[in-house]
Parts: sequence; C-alpha cells; structure tokens
Amino acid sequence: MFAVTVLFRIKDGQMDAFMPLMIANAQTSVKDEPGCRQFDVCTDPDLPGEVFLYEIYEDAAAFQFHLATDHFKDFDARVSDMIAEKSVKTFQKVDA
Repeated sequence: MFAVTVLFRIKDGQMDAFMPLMIANAQTSVKDEPGCRQFDVCTDPDLPGEVFLYEIYEDAAAFQFHLATDHFKDFDARVSDMIAEKSVKTFQKVDA
C-alpha cells in the first residue's frame, strides 16, 4: 500500500473552476487506473480555499503510473494557474 496526501491552497476566486477538474481527475483515476485503490477529495468549510487529497495506490509504481497518465497531465496543466501552494507527501505501509 502506498498513500499520497496533497494539500492545495487555491487562489482567491478559483475554487469554483478548480473543484470540477479535481473531482473529474479523482474519478478517472479510480475508474481507469488498476493500481489506484482510493482517491478522496476533501474540503473543510472552516478553511475555504483548501483542498486535501487522500490517495491510496497499490504501490509506488502505481502512483508513478498515475502521474504519467494523460488525464493527470491535462488536469495538472489546466489547474496550475489556480494553485497558490501545493504540498505532496507520500507514505508506505509498514509491514509488521
């Protein structure tokens, strides 16, 4: 299991344009990528302008596959000017 978290800070006035693109990217990832197990798009009403992603992939290679897909590249290009800040963290499951 390979988890990815992303925190976006969206520029003022861009949230309405950003969210449909973000949701479409998440839905396509789960539907079309065999290694994408979960892709949650989250917001907090008390923190307008922030979007948190929680993604689960089969392994790190599945995440790299995600980054190479046409739908992700298209999403990334379309939203780049809407994002004020982006933080990505990755985590691997510890086998006990």
